[in-house]
Amino acid sequence: MLIYKDLLSGDELLSDSYDINEVQDGFFFEVEGKWIEVGDVEVDIGGNPSAEGGDEEGVDASSRKVVDIIDAFRLAEGPSYSKKDFMGYVKPWLSKVLEKLPADKQDEFKTKSQPALKFLIGMIKELQFFTSENMDPDTTMVYAYYKEGSSNPTFLFPKYALQEEKC
Repeated sequence: MLIYKDLLSGDELLSDSYDINEVQDGFFFEVEGKWIEVGDVEVDIGGNPSAEGGDEEGVDASSRKVVDIIDAFRLAEGPSYSKKDFMGYVKPWLSKVLEKLPADKQDEFKTKSQPALKFLIGMIKELQFFTSENMDPDTTMVYAYYKEGSSNPTFLFPKYALQEEKC
């Protein structure tokens, strides 16, 4: 199994257990999230509660619906960004990632980052912004949006800011 960690914080952001596609000329990994139910699960052990003097109601359900990727990697949703605020975040982020990349990937990163950022800015009002569990807004963000007609969110992970690690 492969785990993808944020190059800047070292936090886990994604794994290859999800169906990953490369988009925007390979700048982003795109993953569709799925709504799942987590929490208490009622288990039927075959007993008859009324005969045993037990509670006939069962478990007090405290389950909730979450998006699998958000739950699995403890992503924290941050505030929305205007174009101006987003550019204030992304310019220093680009420099930090560029410093951490091997020399042979730096030119490719510079070339592919501009169209990818234009893509994000073009849909800035539709995006949700997530940070890793450390909630540091200066590290790599994950972006989510809903494709037309979909009830599941689609996540964009900046590929160059991810470090692949085998487990």
